[in-house]
Amino acid sequence: MGLLHFLPDEVHDVRIGDRRVLFHIATTALFDLDEVGGAVLDLFRERGRLSETDVRERFDGVYSPDDIVDTVRSFVELRVVSDAPDRGPQRSDLQITEYPLSTIVLNVNTGCNLGCTYCYKEDLKTPSRGEKMDFDTASRSIELLLKEGAKRDRINVVFFGGEPLSNMPLIKQVVDHAERRCAEEKKTVDFSLTTNATLLKEDTVDWLNAHRFGIAISMDGPQAIHDKHRLTVGGRGTYDIVAKKSRMLLARYDARPVGARVTLTRGNTDVMAIHDHLVNDIGFFEAGFAPVTSNENASFNLNGDELLEVFEQMKALGRQYESAAIRGENTGFSNMHQLMTDLHEGTRKTLPCGAGVGMLAVDKDGDLNLCHRFTGSTLPVYGNVTDGIDKKRLGGFLESAADRSDRACATCRIRNLCAGGCYHESYAHFSDPLKPAYHYCDIMRDWVDFGIGVYSKIITHNPEFFSRHVTPRRAVL
Repeated sequence: MGLLHFLPDEVHDVRIGDRRVLFHIATTALFDLDEVGGAVLDLFRERGRLSETDVRERFDGVYSPDDIVDTVRSFVELRVVSDAPDRGPQRSDLQITEYPLSTIVLNVNTGCNLGCTYCYKEDLKTPSRGEKMDFDTASRSIELLLKEGAKRDRINVVFFGGEPLSNMPLIKQVVDHAERRCAEEKKTVDFSLTTNATLLKEDTVDWLNAHRFGIAISMDGPQAIHDKHRLTVGGRGTYDIVAKKSRMLLARYDARPVGARVTLTRGNTDVMAIHDHLVNDIGFFEAGFAPVTSNENASFNLNGDELLEVFEQMKALGRQYESAAIRGENTGFSNMHQLMTDLHEGTRKTLPCGAGVGMLAVDKDGDLNLCHRFTGSTLPVYGNVTDGIDKKRLGGFLESAADRSDRACATCRIRNLCAGGCYHESYAHFSDPLKPAYHYCDIMRDWVDFGIGVYSKIITHNPEFFSRHVTPRRAVL
């Protein structure tokens, strides 16, 4: 072999007990490293570049020459090593010209009957001042989705707010219209919404069930935790009504599993107790956690020590998930479930999410926003439902997002799983949606390493868990 150069930004290995797992960064694939592979990788890492003489001097009489050749050839094929030195981060030449929408988010009412202290929505209003989307705007949104998602067999309509159930007449109109139009276009349409649950009634639940809505309930845990921030407009805690309505929903609803979404704020870090209450006491199929670090009111933001504590608790919950998975059981920890999905499917992201490409959010005026979190914000909109997508402006934004050459993301080992993080998190933290969420970086790298360990143990001891519990999840949630 000629001189081969080690490309450290293309590979990462994780030690799991006495095993070593190779994380191939370019493809997010995982490989078990045998003794020979580990030794060769260590030598490349030590020297940076190797000649055939270097390899012989280290391994002659230690390992079979054929094993060494096969290992080096595998590393070359994976581009872990190369006959050319690493040229460093390259500018992306990605050009986005098509916007194959699969999802439209309708912000059906800026009004909300709650006054949650940590709410990020910039267009939020009290119920009496809420501005509702009209049917003309909503129907134009559906037509835009059908046009831009013409090649899709399945599309999604998401209802958001404020509190979306405060505009049930519009939701029912949109569902009837979308089902009729999708039948004409020979497409399947799915509906979903996130609600605070307070406005749920039995007949509403039965109607949602008939149309197979995906439902997520915003609930922060046991009463002492939930009632800190999830308050009525008048300042009263909402736990009693949310728990009562959620149990009623779960008793009647069988179309799809129902999950809970938890917001973690300063002083509220007991992930284990919250998950146990929501899944085992209330009965949600799963619960997911969203730590607050970029609220405009800094008093809600988790400080550095609290954020570390949150992720330590998430890892403890992840170890419970691992043990249960090996037994063939699912504990309903959605953050871990998502990480397992990404590792199992080899998720490779050029952009952090589908915002702007597969998904757009429509505000009450029909303007197109990157996602539901940006409606009412100062970020420019990208067209409207009457004139269509401003593809030049949106393309420019997305192409900038995909170009990581001048950011630390360019060499980060989880760059193809994270891709810079949430646009809104960066917008709220730095007033720049394109600046990576650097305050999360070390934690997220550690979280992925932890997930690789969990994945490796589950795939070794119970590989059927992924076909029974991980892969089907996308079809039901």
